[in-house]
Amino acid sequence: MMATIFETEYNWEPYLKYGTRQFVKRKTVIYNQGSIGDGFYYLHKGLVRIVTSTVKGRKRILNIVVPGQILGIQSLDQYAHFTTAVTVKDCVLYYFPRDQFKDLIMIYPDLRNLFAQTIIHKMRILLEGIKLNTLSSEQQIAILLLNIYDDFKNYKVPLSQQDLANCTGLTRITVYKILKQWREDKIIQIQNRRFIIKRPELLKRLVKEPSHSLSKNV
Repeated sequence: MMATIFETEYNWEPYLKYGTRQFVKRKTVIYNQGSIGDGFYYLHKGLVRIVTSTVKGRKRILNIVVPGQILGIQSLDQYAHFTTAVTVKDCVLYYFPRDQFKDLIMIYPDLRNLFAQTIIHKMRILLEGIKLNTLSSEQQIAILLLNIYDDFKNYKVPLSQQDLANCTGLTRITVYKILKQWREDKIIQIQNRRFIIKRPELLKRLVKEPSHSLSKNV
C-alpha cells in the first residue's frame, strides 16, 4: 500500500545493511493474500501493485508501492497477508526478517513509531478499498493518483501513463483518453511524462460520487 507521511520522513539508507537485497523480475508475486510471512520489504527501485481478491475471486487493485516505501508489514505480528503484492516492473527490494526487525528497533527506537503509524494508515486504505463497489476506469486512476497526493503531500506523481496502465490493468488507450480529458479540464498537468495534480478536489468528488464523470468523452 502507499507510503504515509511518516515513511517519507525517513532516510532508509542507514537501515538497508540490515536487510537482504533482492532483485525481482516484473510480474512476480512477492507474497499472496492469506499467506503468513515472517518479515517485511522495503522497495528500493521499481513498482509494486497491491491487490485483493473479492469473495467472487475477482482481483481488485488497492494501491501502488513506489520506491521509498515498505510493504508486508502485517507479517511482523505473524498475521496472514491481507493482500497480494505483484511487481509491475523489475524491482530491487530489501527483505527484513521479523527477528532482524527486533534488533533494528533496539538500535533505532524511533522506527517503532514509524511502523505503528504506517500500520494504522495501511489498514485504513485496505478498509476503504474493500468497501468500494466495482470501480470505473476513472475511479481506479483517480484513487491511485490521490493516494500519492495525500500520502506524500506532493502534487507531483512519479508515474507514467504506461505505469498507470500496467498497475490498473487498463489499456493504454483508456488511460490516455482519461488523462487527455483531465488535462483539457485543467485537473492535471503533464510535464516530462509525469503528472501534476492541479485540482485534487475534483478527483475526490469522482471517487465519492460514482455517477459523476469527469471525462465525458471516455
